[in-house]
Amino acid sequence: MSANKFNMTTNKSNAEDFDNDTLENAELKGRPLASYGSGSYLASDVTVLLDIVNKDAIADVPVSQKELLIQSGQRHYSDMLTLEQAPSAMHEELYEQALTQGTQRTATDIANLAYSLHHIFHQKVNSERPLVLVSLVRAGLPIGVLLQRALADANSRYSLPSAHYGISIIRDRGLDPQALQLLLERYPDSPIVFVDGWTGKGAIYQELANSLEAFSEPTHPNFANIFHQGVGTIPLLTLADPAGVAWLAASSEDWLIPSGLLNSTVSGLISRSLYTAPQSGLHRSVFYDKLIDVDHSLEFIEHINIARLQLIAPPQRLPVFDKPRYLTAVLIDMLASRYQITNRNRIKPTIAEATRAILRRDPERVLLASPDHPDTTLLRYLCAQRDIDITVLGADILPYQAVTLIKQRTTTTDS
Repeated sequence: MSANKFNMTTNKSNAEDFDNDTLENAELKGRPLASYGSGSYLASDVTVLLDIVNKDAIADVPVSQKELLIQSGQRHYSDMLTLEQAPSAMHEELYEQALTQGTQRTATDIANLAYSLHHIFHQKVNSERPLVLVSLVRAGLPIGVLLQRALADANSRYSLPSAHYGISIIRDRGLDPQALQLLLERYPDSPIVFVDGWTGKGAIYQELANSLEAFSEPTHPNFANIFHQGVGTIPLLTLADPAGVAWLAASSEDWLIPSGLLNSTVSGLISRSLYTAPQSGLHRSVFYDKLIDVDHSLEFIEHINIARLQLIAPPQRLPVFDKPRYLTAVLIDMLASRYQITNRNRIKPTIAEATRAILRRDPERVLLASPDHPDTTLLRYLCAQRDIDITVLGADILPYQAVTLIKQRTTTTDS
């Protein structure tokens, strides 16, 4: 491994690479924003506002034990971590296939999202007051980095002054308030757009909306930072929005987003975030330094960015929505009733979430819309490896191509 690569992948060693104009006077409470690091991304790509802790200080909880603790109510999922291992050779091969298959679409979607942001904000932002992209760790990070690269492209039709940060959001516990406050103090006059990879049931949207409720009064000094699209409109941007909750999305389809097939190795080598009480600091994360040699994070960004630069068709403006449409709420209700699930957290829809649930949780079964859809190849392979039942429901689960149901581990508390 080269020294160059090590420097890019060490969380706190790349502050000097930051754009000095962007970070001038970025001192907050005695600490510059640049010092928070960028995972394995370039410092110019993102600043990740997380407390990066040594993985040896985190208990490595086996999946079966973690599931029992979560479902019995003894522990919240954000208090524990099952440390990641390197993806298998088959997993890597299927990721490469997904990347080949999805490169053009991802590049086109990023260009369209950037063009739409340019149209909305180009008269409202400048270098002193940039658009602030806030990616929700982790799935939002690759999308946010791609958007940051696109908006920084001075030769494009969608160049726009922007700054990009990653912060934690945790179901039931919300957006990291300390991280958000850092950004509001650093950018008091900038609009903020939250970035995620995709929506499943809309649970993270609701968590985001709950966290931002404190800013919803027009008299609040930070109202304009958050509710720049109007009272009640949560500025959430996603690549895919099957749930119908995003303000701006490239599509509402459930498709094989390449970055959805891997975990830390396509998300800056950063773990899922761990909760920290607001009075104790930022939410925590582990940096997987031992996975550096199998990291695809920067390769993914460069690959999609080159494809974006080679696009011939002009970018298109995408529609925006003031309110969520909750396109799949009835479907989730149907699945909960059919499989006698009282807590919707056991239902993991979309190809990406269904796949991640198999890798990180203890699944009971997988539901598919088609027995042989190419986008679910990895999912079906993982099911075969772990002897997980597959049920094909056809159009009953559309627009989702896949849903994983988490196994019930206790009869007292469903989770």
